[in-house]
Amino acid sequence: MLSARDRRDRHPEEGVVAELQGFAVDKAFLTSHKGILLETELALTLIIFICFTASISAYMAAALLEFFITLAFLFFYATQYYQRFDRLNWPCLDFLRCVSAIIIFLVVSFAAVTSRDGAAIAAFVFGIILVSIFAYDAFKIYRTEMAPGASQGDQQ
Repeated sequence: MLSARDRRDRHPEEGVVAELQGFAVDKAFLTSHKGILLETELALTLIIFICFTASISAYMAAALLEFFITLAFLFFYATQYYQRFDRLNWPCLDFLRCVSAIIIFLVVSFAAVTSRDGAAIAAFVFGIILVSIFAYDAFKIYRTEMAPGASQGDQQ
């Protein structure tokens, strides 16, 4: 950490750059497979939130909550900030995020389609697409990060 004296002696531009360097966005992650999945989940969650806001405002809290959770994971992964929290099992948290989103969007989507409103039907369609994307993401996380001895079973 820099002391107050060190901060005074440097130029103000250097201090801002040094403090913001911890939040530098990894552009390679944003174009990777996982980054594109998180961006797609974020965009579809925002679309579903808008559809629920236009039709059934009672269900918009679930979409908004998942939007903020996905945004937080995208921020942590894109800035490599998750590496500072080394005591957390990030693949497990990401897997649980996907599973909870699958359950929430399945329930909310099927409940919304009963209103027969145009925006609610659109939210149902986008919800089913989003559930399939979350299921694919959960499958990839489980297969690459959490599968017990997947590569050891092939060697025996």
